[in-house]
Amino acid sequence: MLDGIDLTVVWAFVIAFAVFAYIVMDGFDLGIGILFPAFRPGHERDTAMNSVAPVWDGNETWLVLGGGGLFAAFPLAYAILLPALYAPIIAMLLGLIFRGVAFEFRWRDPAHRAFWDVAFTGGSVVAALAQGIALGAMLQGIEVQGRAYAGGWWDWLSPFSLLVGVSVVCAYALLGATWLVMRTEGSLQDRARRLSLWLGAGTVAAIAAVSAMTPFLEEKYWQRWFEMPNVLLTAQVPLLVALASYFFFLLLRRGADAAPFLIALGLFLLTFAGLGISIFPDIVPGRVTIWEAASPRSSQIFMLVGASVLIPIILAYTAYSYWVFRGKVDSTGYH
Repeated sequence: MLDGIDLTVVWAFVIAFAVFAYIVMDGFDLGIGILFPAFRPGHERDTAMNSVAPVWDGNETWLVLGGGGLFAAFPLAYAILLPALYAPIIAMLLGLIFRGVAFEFRWRDPAHRAFWDVAFTGGSVVAALAQGIALGAMLQGIEVQGRAYAGGWWDWLSPFSLLVGVSVVCAYALLGATWLVMRTEGSLQDRARRLSLWLGAGTVAAIAAVSAMTPFLEEKYWQRWFEMPNVLLTAQVPLLVALASYFFFLLLRRGADAAPFLIALGLFLLTFAGLGISIFPDIVPGRVTIWEAASPRSSQIFMLVGASVLIPIILAYTAYSYWVFRGKVDSTGYH
C-alpha cells in the first residue's frame, strides 16, 4: 500500500505540521503572557487569562509530537540539533514550566498573585525568546563533523539568533493581542487593539529584517530566493506578506474582531513557508538532508500507523475544545 511513497518526505511534513500547529495554538497563549504587564491588575488580567484557560494546557501536545517525531523519524538530526541547542531548549522548557505553574497558582494563591504574574510573564518571554534563538541558530548554520555536532557551547548565540528571538517574541505578542481583540470586550479589547497596531508594525519590520539577513547566511538560501527561475516562485511570498499586512491594518482600524487574528496567523504561515523554501530538503540547514537523517523505512511505517490514528483524534479534540469555549469571555469565565 505504501510502495512508491517517500515516507521520509511524509514524516518531514508531519513534523513541520506539528511545529506549525504548536506555533499557532501556543503562540497567542505565550503572547498573552508577554503582554500581561500591559493589562490592569484585576479584571483585565483575569479576563485575558480566562480567554486561554480552557485550552492552554493542550497546546504543548504539538510540541511533544514534533520533538518525539524528530527523535523517532530523524534520529541523526535529533543527535546533532539537541547538543547544538541545549541552552535555548533548556531555557524554553524552564520558561514553560514557570509559566504553567504560575497559571494555576495565581488563582489559588491570591496573596502572592503579583509574584505569580511576574512568573507568568517571565516564563512566557523566556520560552518565546528561546524558541526564536534556537530557530536563528539553526538557520545560521550548525557545525557538523561526520555524524555529530562539532561546535561549542555558545555557538547558538549571535546577533542573528538574537534578532530572530526578539522577532518571535514580538510576533507571539501580536497573536496574543489579536486573540484578545477577538475574544474580549470593553477596555481590554480597546487596549489589545491599540497594542495590535504597534505590534503589527513591529512584526512586519521584524519579518523584513530577518528576511533581508537570511539569504546571506548560506549560499543555498541565496540561490533559492534570488536566482532564476526560483525567484519567479519565491517572490510571491514577500508579495503575499505585503498584501496580508495591508489588510491587517485596514481591518484592524475598521474595528474587525476576528480578521486581525486570522491574518496574523496567515503571516505566520507565510513566514513558515519562507523557512521551508530556504532549508528544504535539509533538516540540519546546509549540513544534513532529511534522507541522510531518516530512520529505517520499517520504523517509519510503524510510527505512521500510530500517527495516522492519533493526529486526527488530537485535531478532533482540539477543534471540539475551541468550539465549546468559543465566544467572548470575561473575568468570571473558566475559573
